Amino acid sequence: MARAGLTAERVTIAGAELADEVGLDQVTMSQVARRLGVKDASLYAHVRGLEDLRGRIALLAADEKTIRIAEATAGRAGRDALVAFANAWREYAREHPGRYMATQTRIRIDPELAAQAPGPRRAVELTYGMLRGYGLAEPDLTDAVRLLRSTFHGFVALEAAGGFAHERSPQLSWVRALDALHALLDHWPASREREPS
Repeated sequence: MARAGLTAERVTIAGAELADEVGLDQVTMSQVARRLGVKDASLYAHVRGLEDLRGRIALLAADEKTIRIAEATAGRAGRDALVAFANAWREYAREHPGRYMATQTRIRIDPELAAQAPGPRRAVELTYGMLRGYGLAEPDLTDAVRLLRSTFHGFVALEAAGGFAHERSPQLSWVRALDALHALLDHWPASREREPS
């Protein structure tokens, strides 16, 4: 029998908080149960196991990060939108490192849960919408999305790992990286792909 007051949402939030404290890979069902003051078995009335919990954390984080980016970019275009988008991404990753990693890790997510979660879909819409402001169309849109994700994730991952030991402030490098991305997006190179004959 499920413990009164315990829900899948409460279990997910407890797991997400723990992930931020100890790292996503270090989260166990036992730790989450202890955090909630219940026996391990009580959790299984709400989540199917660790992989299911990680999937739920990923969806929660995607929703949270997307809301933050949407609020930051509302009414903005071009460089202003790019900078607001990137800063919201970086701030979320810094404040919620475990949850953030769940959005960047391949996790098997229940298709029904994924279908109900607006975060991942909205994230794609926001990213593509911002890039259309630069006049990009497919296949350049997909290439630009991959470039942004690689740049943002690479920077925040290296920063979190202490990878920027040079005396120059990482913040200054971040600002210059965004300037460079804006210049590139504003002058996107023509495709070198051959047209089908």
